[in-house]
Amino acid sequence: MTAQAHRARLSPHISIRHFGFYISAAYLLILVVVSAIAPWIAPYSPTQQDYAALLAPPSGSHLLGADDLGRDVFSRLIYGAPLTLFGSLLAVLVACVIGLPVGLIAGFSGGWIDIVVSRVIDTMLSFPAIVLAIGVTGALGVGLTNSMIAIGLVFSPTIARLMRGQTLICRSALYVDAGRCFGASTTRLLFRHILPNAVQPVIVQVTLLLATALLAEASLSFLGLGVQPPQPSWGAMLARAYQYMEIEPSQMYAPGLAILLTALAFNTLGENLRVRLDPTLKNR
Repeated sequence: MTAQAHRARLSPHISIRHFGFYISAAYLLILVVVSAIAPWIAPYSPTQQDYAALLAPPSGSHLLGADDLGRDVFSRLIYGAPLTLFGSLLAVLVACVIGLPVGLIAGFSGGWIDIVVSRVIDTMLSFPAIVLAIGVTGALGVGLTNSMIAIGLVFSPTIARLMRGQTLICRSALYVDAGRCFGASTTRLLFRHILPNAVQPVIVQVTLLLATALLAEASLSFLGLGVQPPQPSWGAMLARAYQYMEIEPSQMYAPGLAILLTALAFNTLGENLRVRLDPTLKNR
C-alpha cells in the first residue's frame, strides 16, 4: 500500500478525532464564557424561590423546571458552572504544585530520597481516591475550597509518579551530561533542561485529571462535603434531585448531563493532546 493510499485510509479516523477535539474545545469555551457572564444571562437569582413552582417540570417560565424549593434549575445550572470549573482547576493546581517538584527532585536525586518518595507515593495510591479525599475533607472541614485542596492532595501522587519517571529518562540524556560538563548548576539542569523536556506527558495527565476532579467535586458535593447551600453546584443539585427522582425525574437530567458532557470534553481534549504530543501515535 502506498503512502498516499495509507493516508486516505486513515483520513476518516483523523477527521473524526479532530472533529471531537474542536467540538470539545468549543463546548468548554462556551462554558467558560457562560461562567463569566452568569449574572447577566441567568433569568433568575440562584436563590430566588417561587413557591408556586415547587418541583415544577420544564415550562416557559422555568426552562428546566424548578427544584423542591422553587428555585429555577436553569439559573442554578448557570451559576453552578463557575464553581464547578473553579473547583476542578484548583484541585489540579494543588496537585501540580505538590507533585511536580516532588517528582522532579526524587527522579533527579535518586538514592534514598527517591526510595522514600516512591514508597510514600505507593502508599497514597493504594487508597481509593474518593475515600482518601473524604478523609482529608473531614480533617480540613467542609466547603468547596477545602474539598478541592483535599482532592488536589489525593491527585498529587499521580503527578509526582509521572514526573519522576520522565525525570529518570531525561537525567541520562546527552544534553544533561553536556550541561554538567559546562558547569551548569543543579537548579539550572532541573528547570532549564529536564523540566521542559519531561513536562509533556504531565500536560496530558493534567487535562485528564480535570475531568476526574470534576467528577470528584460532584461526588463530594453530592455527599454534602463540597459546595454548601444555598450556593449552586452541579453535584449538590444532583443530590437534591435524587431525593425526588420518583416524583419529578427531569430534575436530574440537567446537572447530570452537564457533568457528563464536561467530563467527556476534558477527556477528549486530553486524548487528542496525547496523540499530538506522542509521535508514535500520530499515524495510528
